[in-house]
Amino acid sequence: MGIASEALKNFKGFSLKNMPEVEPLSPGHRACQGCGEVLALRQAMKAIGSNVVVCSATGCMEIITSPFPQTAWRVPWIHVAFENAAAVVSGVEAAYKAMNRKKIINQPEVTFLAYGGDGATADIGLQALSGALERGHNFVYLCLDNEAYMNTGIQRSSSTPFGASTTTSPPGRKSSGQATWKKNLPKIAVAHGIPYVATASPAYPVDLMNKVKKASLVPGPAYVHIYSPCPTGWRCGLDESLEVARLAVETKVFPLYEVIDGKYFLSRKPSNPRPITAYFKPQRRFRHLKEDEVAGIQSIVDDEYNDLLCRCGI
Repeated sequence: MGIASEALKNFKGFSLKNMPEVEPLSPGHRACQGCGEVLALRQAMKAIGSNVVVCSATGCMEIITSPFPQTAWRVPWIHVAFENAAAVVSGVEAAYKAMNRKKIINQPEVTFLAYGGDGATADIGLQALSGALERGHNFVYLCLDNEAYMNTGIQRSSSTPFGASTTTSPPGRKSSGQATWKKNLPKIAVAHGIPYVATASPAYPVDLMNKVKKASLVPGPAYVHIYSPCPTGWRCGLDESLEVARLAVETKVFPLYEVIDGKYFLSRKPSNPRPITAYFKPQRRFRHLKEDEVAGIQSIVDDEYNDLLCRCGI
């Protein structure tokens, strides 16, 4: 039995009947209306609880929760640069470990959590994240993936899906929007051989909270990739965040799974998967795509999903 399996063998999990009441992230923040990212972060923090130190990369969640002189955080929280949240949280974890060993403090059960958007994770923070995972620090990393640099003007990132329109990948006569396929960060995390990796969505809150809680219980590094709808950047309705998030799972665009000690487990398998056009329809960032382009994207989504099923032994 691997270290994650051993740590999780008695895990009971949350349900709709036993949701934690703790709110480490208060409702007094300044997120845009309909923001799916802050909803995902709130769910994650409820699962983690209050015995935590949080390191935040620069990004939307830092901006909206910490307008000086106010804060929406009810737990120890530090804002660091765009690119180094994983490096800082590994230093915090090492410092606590040393102080506990020297009996300066007696706090052995603290959870160390770092989070960043897709830009801070897939792009300029990937080196720091990779190093922290490789070194085996005991921490949880959350990627709140809204598929672009939303805080600075909706610029494309390596997590922007193929064909999506952003301010730096606009469609035109010779362009169909984003020209590259979305970087697979969970697969990159798995390649580091860490104990626990998962994908999650705020449209499935119990699943999300259980995965984040599992990540906090596993000794060593854990990575959770959270789908985080952004109505502003995705050009969907303010009331459609969760519907778009649900459609991403139902169309196989964002499958939910976890990898425990290197073994894949599918969390939710749509009984009757919907076509990708159902996912594109509410989002104006895809409205320029032609039928042949949509068909090509559908084919790649199907291939990647079938590969995931094979990895899960299905």
